[in-house]
Amino acid sequence: MSENRLAAETSPYLIQHKDNPVHWWPWGPEAFAQAKASGKPILLSVGYAACHWCHVMAHESFEDRDVAAVMNELFVNIKVDREERPDVDQIYMGALQQLGEQGGWPLTMFLTPEGAPFWGGTYFPKTAKYGRPGFTDVLFQVSRAYGESPDKVAHNTDAILTRLQAAARPAGKTVLALADLDKAAGQIAGLFDRAHGGLRGAPKFPQSGLLELLWRAGTRTGDEHLKAVTAFTLNRMCEGGIYDHLGGGFSRYSVDEMWLVPHFEKMLYDNAQLLELLALAYAETGDELFLTRARETVGWLKREMLTPEGAFAASLDADSEGHEGKFYVWTAEEIVSVLGRADAEEFAAFYDVSDEGNWEGSIILNRTKFGDVSMVEEARLGALKAKLQAAREKRVRPGLDDKVLADWNGLMIAALARAGALLDEPEWVELAARAFRAVTHLMVKDGVLGHSYRAGKLLLPGLASDLAAMARAGIALHEATGDADALEAATAFVETLERDHLDPETGAYFLTSAAADALVVRPFSTLDEALPNYNAVAADALIRLAVLTGRDDLRSRGDRIIAALSGDAAQNPLAHASLLNVLDTRLRLAEIVAVGPARATFADAALRLPFLDRVVVRAGDAAALPAGSLARARAESAPPEGAAFVCVAERCSLPVTDPEDLAGVIRDMRG
Repeated sequence: MSENRLAAETSPYLIQHKDNPVHWWPWGPEAFAQAKASGKPILLSVGYAACHWCHVMAHESFEDRDVAAVMNELFVNIKVDREERPDVDQIYMGALQQLGEQGGWPLTMFLTPEGAPFWGGTYFPKTAKYGRPGFTDVLFQVSRAYGESPDKVAHNTDAILTRLQAAARPAGKTVLALADLDKAAGQIAGLFDRAHGGLRGAPKFPQSGLLELLWRAGTRTGDEHLKAVTAFTLNRMCEGGIYDHLGGGFSRYSVDEMWLVPHFEKMLYDNAQLLELLALAYAETGDELFLTRARETVGWLKREMLTPEGAFAASLDADSEGHEGKFYVWTAEEIVSVLGRADAEEFAAFYDVSDEGNWEGSIILNRTKFGDVSMVEEARLGALKAKLQAAREKRVRPGLDDKVLADWNGLMIAALARAGALLDEPEWVELAARAFRAVTHLMVKDGVLGHSYRAGKLLLPGLASDLAAMARAGIALHEATGDADALEAATAFVETLERDHLDPETGAYFLTSAAADALVVRPFSTLDEALPNYNAVAADALIRLAVLTGRDDLRSRGDRIIAALSGDAAQNPLAHASLLNVLDTRLRLAEIVAVGPARATFADAALRLPFLDRVVVRAGDAAALPAGSLARARAESAPPEGAAFVCVAERCSLPVTDPEDLAGVIRDMRG
């Protein structure tokens, strides 16, 4: 057997490293047994397929035989795909931060043979530069410290693990109200860049949870400024280089404050969250730019991210042919060669095209400086973009990480179902339904949802993030279509959360299942990262399921999570937007119940209302509603042809007989 043991793995990231001269092990008991038998410490390297600096460190060090020889002599080397094992990544990223270091990828951590972290960093150059020590120097120094100073190593590991365990305990509970949400929104809005949108400074990330928080606050308070902050940020992103103006879809982040220069990787989860925001913004403002970008992003999703089974792949790499962004950037000469001189000049006026370029001598297509573009101009530009897109397709493509992640798919399925229903795009809803069927078919084994699937290999058991996001997806699909199977699956997912992930001390959920292999600490988080926090997603699903099923015990679970995380959210609202958004849902959720022969008409009208703070329930008659439904008694008075009832804060309306009146009734019910 080769001493590099990654060839049998299915993760595209691990397979990228299968030919390294490093004696890599995948994460697992065999690697730890080897470390214990050899007495060597562990070098843990965590990254992901679309990570640019991961590729740089791989080329500089992991592909270098001399560096690899040092690694092999001094350490047992473990390579981890953070997307496949976010639980492992969360623990050791937290350990790095406890050491006072800023996190990032690649993550390079040094562990005892038992898995306890004692030192680490992120990217290390092969030789000292950028103010960072050279990697081989680090290897020798860490190995020497491990062998000669065991007491110091033990002290480090004890201190780090103690702090990790303390960090995993939420702060004390507090009671948050809508006034607290309004205050937080005002403070956060003040942190936004008035010139370019997004949080001030660079790099700039989409921060979808914060944008949703401001949007909700604007809706709740009537403060149009808060919605304008969100809409302006979306506009700048839609016109910036972070958006792929030819192929659709958003990159992970912008390295500058103008959204011009992206880090070119495209992640499924970013595009899911942004699709929801674009749909909400278009429905409210009627700005065609938001609808266009939403449609183009779904077009990218269908064209480039669909797996053969109908699920969605994880990400597209930033690099191609060894260079970041090479697939996406242009020269003025290349554009002329495709479009011809006259059309190229017209195109250049809109898309910041110049002979000198706008990034390292190349051109990142963007419209940050142009201003409004009319629909007539958009149509003309669309034909030119199609020509450039066809030419770009002949280039060497960035790598596709085609593993299917349940949590990322859950976010995209929910986004497609919600946005598709809101904007009357039935194809999007069907795309969501197909992906939901694919995930539940491929990734549920003996009733247990897995986390990652690729090439017939399923990683079990799944994480709390998987169960929460797929519950969210099932709820969104059920609302959009009335599919009872989707609702049943969502309910099963939250029951598994309660059984296998509950932290009895807090009432919230651990990331890992009780059935999973033990780690040095059991991961628990309240913070939003690039994805909304899984506890917040779970709470939102439970609150909505309580309405759909009539089960008050599910609502109580959601309340329990909100209470557990409220102290942390009060102390740091910037990092807890998802939890604050769930609290808004809990306090303002409108239950719209459509009953009788005309229920489809009423349900369709309800689905055209913003999805953040409403749930749509369908029933043939009052008796078909769940026994615990708030509207059941009211629905008995429905006229023979059918009606809708709106329930807010334990109160239900009289029958609504005109679907066009629903929005007004909800507004009146909320006061």
